[in-house]
Amino acid sequence: MLSIPRGPPGPSHQRQPLPKLYGRDADVLERWEHTTMGQETSQAPVTVIGLGPMGRAIAAAFLAAGHPTTVWNRTAGKADELLASGATWADSPLAALDASEVAIVCVIDADAVDAILDRAVAESDRRGLPSTTLVNLTSEGPERTRELAARAEKLGLAYLDGSIMTPAAAIGTEATRILYSGPAELFDRHREKLAALGGTAVHLGADPGRAASFDVALLNLFWSSITGLMHSFALAARHHVPATALASHAQQMAQLVADLIPGLATEIDAGRFSGEESSSLTSIAASLEHIVHALDQAEVSSAVTRAAKEVIDAAVSAGHGDDAPTRLAEFLSRDRMGEREPA
Repeated sequence: MLSIPRGPPGPSHQRQPLPKLYGRDADVLERWEHTTMGQETSQAPVTVIGLGPMGRAIAAAFLAAGHPTTVWNRTAGKADELLASGATWADSPLAALDASEVAIVCVIDADAVDAILDRAVAESDRRGLPSTTLVNLTSEGPERTRELAARAEKLGLAYLDGSIMTPAAAIGTEATRILYSGPAELFDRHREKLAALGGTAVHLGADPGRAASFDVALLNLFWSSITGLMHSFALAARHHVPATALASHAQQMAQLVADLIPGLATEIDAGRFSGEESSSLTSIAASLEHIVHALDQAEVSSAVTRAAKEVIDAAVSAGHGDDAPTRLAEFLSRDRMGEREPA
């Protein structure tokens, strides 16, 4: 029920340009046709486990770069267009791991990775898993990621973790950015294969959970920003300001934030929190009070802004009213906002 064995594509399934479903742009399609149509490839085989939108994009990128690509997914139908483009179907997770020196797994969460490993172990009938490198591109928290790494190593798999910082449509293009962590030797060994995913690959260190630490922090920034943007659009709409009219001004505000990031980060790492040359937390709290009032008057939920104000009010109450906004990074890292300094 979970897997349907399929053989190599027949004559009607000869390799074809990858469909737009995978976000391929014209130059990637051209590269695919040039490197694979009618000729053998010398690229190393790879496996992709998990064929959601990101997994399909990953498999498509490997095919586009000329890598013989084996795929497996719990729902076999998601592999159809990849198979038509030259991929090979594995009839089980164990077969998928055994097909290549490196296996990319990209599924919903760490529990799904565990379930795949459980099934592979059961299929191995206690003979053990192949000595494959598992590159886990599943988004998960750092502690859970470290647990997965430890389990994979106990099972005889080499483990490299990765966090994809771009959408599926960017995979295989210069816009891709992936952060990796785990043994440097492992990253170096597979760097050339992973380059098929395009763009920039950054190795952050030996700790397998380090890429996940970056991931959750950066995704928190992204989704908090998107939520704030939608909140601002909602407030503007209540005052009959179309989103398109606000957009260019919002871009300028976002660019201001982006320009401030390096300097703010330097101040935080140096432990400098003086508000003498910037807005103090006390003044920011007053500004947010006005915004909350405007939201309430416009009958737009003020919950998001109130939450931010509560944090700032707590920092002011703790004696940081004259400090700069950078104080919040240190203040929020304390246990329960000020009860205990971080270790």
